[in-house]
Amino acid sequence: MGPDEIEALFTRGNGQYLFARWGRPIVPVVFGVDDASLAVFKGAFEAVVTLARHRMAETDPELGANLMVFAFRDWGELLEVRDLGRLVPELPALVDRLEGAGANQYRIFRFDRDGSIKAAFVFLKMDAALAAMEAETLALAQAVQTVVLWSDRAFDGTSPLARVGERVILRPEIGAVIRAGYDPVLPAMARDPSHALRLAARTRLD
Repeated sequence: MGPDEIEALFTRGNGQYLFARWGRPIVPVVFGVDDASLAVFKGAFEAVVTLARHRMAETDPELGANLMVFAFRDWGELLEVRDLGRLVPELPALVDRLEGAGANQYRIFRFDRDGSIKAAFVFLKMDAALAAMEAETLALAQAVQTVVLWSDRAFDGTSPLARVGERVILRPEIGAVIRAGYDPVLPAMARDPSHALRLAARTRLD
């Protein structure tokens, strides 16, 4: 991918460039799925974290789990999750907004002082569209979309995944951007679009 294409992946709807990656080890937990799907989700997160050359852990010393995935049938179910309103203070208003928009998924990120990702919350309303997806595809898509902070428009009209025969894989060019973003030489957070030039250079060298 060229610098302009990479810049677009991290340029938000307001025109501002913003990149962030995880600074602390990722500790995922998934609610609302059966044991088989739980194993699929954890495998997807492990695969993407390994690609990024980052780390996972059994627990986060501050939060316990820092990447929480909630699967449910109705947005209102989130209001019944114990202590979720403490973690997401704007939860009632958010639920109203997402219900009104007919959304079936949403992601929230929290950040450490250096701008790196501290925590992420993934909400999946299992409507007909999401329920029809293979668990492997849904899990991989969520892992990819939480490993770095993409633009809110990054995958509009496209997908970070591709089908090869009967398998669904991460598009190689997106994988290269993720891997480049975790280069320890680069900052954990960047607001200057020149950061995209540095990412592009590393995707060609990797």
